[in-house]
Parts: sequence; structure tokens; C-alpha cells
Amino acid sequence: MTEGKTKGLQALADKRGVIAALAIDQRSALRKLFAQASGRPAEAIPGDWLVEFKERVSAILTPHASAILLDPEYGFRAARARDSHTGLLLAYEVSGYDKSAPGRLPRTLPGISVEKLKAYGADAVKVLLYYSTRDASAINALKHDWVARIGEECQVADIPFFLEIVAYQEGMGEKGIEFARIKPEVVTRSVEEFCNSRYAVDVLKVGVPVSMEFVESSAVPPSRALYTRAEAIAHFRRASHAATLPFIYLSEGVSNDLFVEALKLAAEANSDFSGVLCGRATWQNGVSIFVQRGPAALEEWLADEGVRNIENVNAHLAAARPWHDRTNGFTRSKG
Repeated sequence: MTEGKTKGLQALADKRGVIAALAIDQRSALRKLFAQASGRPAEAIPGDWLVEFKERVSAILTPHASAILLDPEYGFRAARARDSHTGLLLAYEVSGYDKSAPGRLPRTLPGISVEKLKAYGADAVKVLLYYSTRDASAINALKHDWVARIGEECQVADIPFFLEIVAYQEGMGEKGIEFARIKPEVVTRSVEEFCNSRYAVDVLKVGVPVSMEFVESSAVPPSRALYTRAEAIAHFRRASHAATLPFIYLSEGVSNDLFVEALKLAAEANSDFSGVLCGRATWQNGVSIFVQRGPAALEEWLADEGVRNIENVNAHLAAARPWHDRTNGFTRSKG
């Protein structure tokens, strides 16, 4: 852990060393939300809508976040609008994937480099990788090499490297029960793989190791549940034990209440997670407000429900561990 990487991670964490970050680097996913709210095709959504929406979200919610994740395509105004104490992660990957080819292969943004992202003010660089341990070895070899190249680029630039792993399986819907059956294994084995030092990853951003829609609860009867609460906790524990790097949870597009339930399970499992990078669970219900009633109404919604959502997540980070507990970096915190 170099001084530059340590400095970047300190800028992204709170005084305890916990990362309480807001994610709004979505591009294709955000266009889909705008399309649903407006009735327009996703490809017809104006880029200006994305820019303005991100800017308003950043201005109102970053006083409650230790960091914000944005993209260099639509996020620069939002980066400038963030709270002065809020760190900045910038995404390096092209949004989405080529559906005509197998494997959901990743690509970096054309004309962008880690050095450019650092020059733009990033405290860390993030890439998203769709990954399944069950994919063909040739496909995963390409992904392994891609991640390793970015890790090397971040080492040269002396900036933290966040790897977002999105578990999937070709031919399965990520919200379905078939994928829910294999998700614990895919998440845990993916964590094991990318903790390998060849990738030079500093922080893993991962989904929780169960599909929360299938965890037994008052809202999910035993007839529909795939995991009991005890089984879900065991999966959290196994995935945590597989990690030798700091890791944070992403919300995977679930509701705020469901993400909070996941954090409760993580706490019960004594998971060693170092925080969250929470996106749609915080702001997604504001999209229809913005489309139907305009920016002023969005600001009003964000100041009320949006703040309540992010504070609800923050209130469940007491069990999170400082990122530096899993590194040999300095332990000075942002103060």
C-alpha cells in the first residue's frame, strides 16, 4: 500500500475508515429508468437529463456520503457539485456489454486512461466486471488479463483500484431462483480469485452473496424462500472469509429496505465488510419525479426521501470494519 493509494482511500472513507459511498455512475441502467418513467426509448433519452439528474443527486446527497462514484461521460458537473469533504471515484469501463458476443466482455472507455481520470480529480478508479466462475476458461482468461492490466495501470499512477464484480451466469436472469441457487458459490469464488495479488486490486465492490428476494423473512414465506436466515448468514460468513482485501457491498438495484436487510445479515454474520457503494437503493425513485415534475421537485424529493434513504443505509454501517484493517497502509483517517 503506497502513500498515493493510502491517500486516495483516506479521501474516500469516513473518520473511522469506513467507506459510506454513493454510486451514480450508471449510464445504460439510468437510461432504462428514464425510459420507463418517460415512455421514450432508452436510446432517445437526452444526455442532458443524465447530466442534470446526477448533478442534483450529488449536490443534495453527498453531504451524507464519504465518497461518490461517477462516470466521465455524464458526471463532471456532478463531481463539481459534490460536498467539499466527499471523495471522488471515477468509472473507467464502457457501460453495459456487447450482447451479440458471449461472456459479457469488458471494455475501457475510449480516449480515457487512469492518468486522465487522476488528472480529472479522481481519488480512485473503478471498473465493473461481469464475472462467473462457470464461464469458459478462455473467456475468464481474457477477463483476468484485462483486470491485471488495469491494476498495473493504477499502480503506475499510484491511485487506488476498485474492482466491482457483478456475479452472473449466461442464460440465467440475475433475479431468478435458478441464479439464486448458485449465487453464493459464484460470489465467494469470484472474491477468492480477485484477491490474488496479480490483479493489484485495492478494494473489491461486490454484491451480497445471496439473492435477498429469496431469504426467509416476514415478507418471504418458507414456501418461496430458498435460504433460511441461518443459511443466508452462513453464506455471508463464507464469502467474507474468502476475502483477503477490503471489500464493500453494492446494492444491486434492490430497494432501500431490502439493502438494509442485507446489511443486517452481514452484521449478524460478523462480515468484515468495509462499507458500501450504494446507488439505486438511494435515488432510483427520484427518476420519475424528475421526468414528470422537473428538477425542483427532484431536489425536494432528494432533500426528504433521498436523504432518509442514505441515512438509513449509513445507520447500518456500525458493524463495518475500517478498510486499513486489511491492508498494510497508514491508519490516519480523514478528519
